[in-house]
Amino acid sequence: MEIKTVGIASDHAAFPLKQFVKQYLEEKGIAYKDYGTYTEESCNYATYGHALAKGIEDGEVFPGIAMCGSGEGISMTLNKHQSIRAGLCWIPEIAHLIRQHNNANVLVMPGRFIDNDMARKILDEFFATEFEGGRHQQRIDDIPVK
Repeated sequence: MEIKTVGIASDHAAFPLKQFVKQYLEEKGIAYKDYGTYTEESCNYATYGHALAKGIEDGEVFPGIAMCGSGEGISMTLNKHQSIRAGLCWIPEIAHLIRQHNNANVLVMPGRFIDNDMARKILDEFFATEFEGGRHQQRIDDIPVK
């Protein structure tokens, strides 16, 4: 995957995980843009999910990493955007498959259910895995509502 600037977003429940993700990206020398939230004060995950999706759609960032407490709410928000393919991952094997088969452009992690060590493994797998193409491309082409 060719990385541009990684877009990141979270709600309050996943704020600590987002801080770890920023540290991870800095260690790897990967530029990022933080779309919020910026504190652990209660907030709406949709606000930050839509901001990240818009950043990807506008070409500001690629790929994206998003987090909320369960990972579900922000995934639902992101996937409302036609060009976003956000996949929720809690183990590295799923990160591998969302890249290899689904060409996911946003990795989503559940902030309340994984620790930093697991997040590191998931991130490593997401960034290391290429899209396989072939039969999977036709499936991706069929995702958008026409």
